[in-house]
Amino acid sequence: MELGLQNRVVLVTGSSSGIGRATALAFGREGARVGITYRSQREQAEETARLVIEAGGQAIVVAYDLGSSETITQAVEIIGEQWGRIDVLVNNAVQWGSLEEMSKRFEEVPMSSWKATLDLSLAGVYHTLQHVVPLMRAQGWGRIVNVSSNVAEDGIPGAGAYAAAKAGLHGLTRVLARELGPAGILSNVVMPGFTLTERNRDQFSQEMQAAVAQQTPTGRLTRPEDVAALIVFLGSAANGQVNGEAIRCTGGI
Repeated sequence: MELGLQNRVVLVTGSSSGIGRATALAFGREGARVGITYRSQREQAEETARLVIEAGGQAIVVAYDLGSSETITQAVEIIGEQWGRIDVLVNNAVQWGSLEEMSKRFEEVPMSSWKATLDLSLAGVYHTLQHVVPLMRAQGWGRIVNVSSNVAEDGIPGAGAYAAAKAGLHGLTRVLARELGPAGILSNVVMPGFTLTERNRDQFSQEMQAAVAQQTPTGRLTRPEDVAALIVFLGSAANGQVNGEAIRCTGGI
């Protein structure tokens, strides 16, 4: 299948590790030019860039913080100035709640934490879109992939704010699909299940990981590369009609 990604310009937020790194690398293998962002892990972002270049793509590294409108603006400007366009936007950067807060009852979570999670996870994405969409409109072509979570549909105790924020992405994506579709811009959501990222390896016990794998019809945990493969298809020219959809990548769980 021809994906038509050679020399396409792709911005992947939160790409210093995990799903973001796997996605950047997958686009790099297709010959894309990838903007890699980080909030605090610059060295890891530089390593992602090195891997993308080794894979046959091009890469630049830019600072990006969901809570900083200045860094969002600068990141889009830097990539636009470097390569003259942005063809694909992958909104992967995420605001996690702490494990301590996830262990609290719903009514015990401070409103300040609730607001912070929703503001960063939704307003940060919205701000990024406001800067990228005009470039895509001018080109008459674009692909937007918003990375959500199966938690938005399935729920998990302690993840109220996170689930609400991710569900908000679904509604926003439906609006984008209808509003931007006529301009040649397709917008979709990817919902990974529990994914074997570095963070999840460290934070969750082997027993818990084994239990999730056992419950999964495919018999294993979702890997970052599984999610990246779906994102790359949705962000490619091979996707000509999938628009406004929320697609699970969970192994069937």
